[in-house]
Amino acid sequence: MKREQRGACYALISAILFSTGGLFIKLIPWSGYSINSARNFFAFIMMMLYLYVKRKKPVFNRTIFFGAAAYAVTNTCFTLATKMTSAANAIVLQFSAPIFIILIAWAVLKKRPGVLEIRACLVVFAGIICFFLDSLSMDGITGNLIALVSGISYAVYFSYKDLTHADYDSVLFYGQLLSILIGLPSLLTEPSVTLQSVAYAALLGIFQMGLAFILLSKAIEMTSAITASLISAIEPILNPVLVAVFYGETIGRLSVAGAVIVIAGIVTYQICSHRAASGKDGNPDGENRKAGASV
Repeated sequence: MKREQRGACYALISAILFSTGGLFIKLIPWSGYSINSARNFFAFIMMMLYLYVKRKKPVFNRTIFFGAAAYAVTNTCFTLATKMTSAANAIVLQFSAPIFIILIAWAVLKKRPGVLEIRACLVVFAGIICFFLDSLSMDGITGNLIALVSGISYAVYFSYKDLTHADYDSVLFYGQLLSILIGLPSLLTEPSVTLQSVAYAALLGIFQMGLAFILLSKAIEMTSAITASLISAIEPILNPVLVAVFYGETIGRLSVAGAVIVIAGIVTYQICSHRAASGKDGNPDGENRKAGASV
């Protein structure tokens, strides 16, 4: 199997693993804070083993601190949102992170978006509006807002990850540690701790977060940006399907329409931006590797 094909396989497996997050978060009868702390505990163990095998020590600097904080906010908000709104809403709203990367670059770096970026933003925000129109209850609206915060912080995380002094493994290491600490008070007072719930949390941490991120990092190194990006789009589609089949959760027609609009908008933008970058500088991998993954 060629290097590119192995990278695509790694990306596919990681997307499938990431997509199980919504189901197990729904199945664990804990608060979002408790679930996120527990799953990051097991993911942290995986991360330490991974660093030990690589013979690498995590480093710490200001850039890594901000990246770790963005990571912790992202996965905490994603878990809270999944408990409060539908799994589809939570994952798709987080999947909109590339649009917020464009807006952050505009606001912070004064990098004015082009016509393609503006069109992509308008399309994705139209899809986001559908989610809110379909979730008029207080919990639904609050969950959607928290999911949006998750998407924004995920965009911040990716923006910091591309900086010179941002070591990806170290950001994950400290981000997972911070995530454990944020939810630890809730986890220690959780009244319904059973062997089954702990097992679900372990599956989340070891496979859905730990192994999935390791495979994704390998995929990004071995395959093109556009391949990794397109394969990652499997996650927001498969996530709510698993929840619907094994948990019985359904979503409204407007939310389905919103999901289709957001996913189609993001994937189309990534394809078009990749083609534009390839034609501009002759780099087949494009300017940036924007493959996403839920946390």
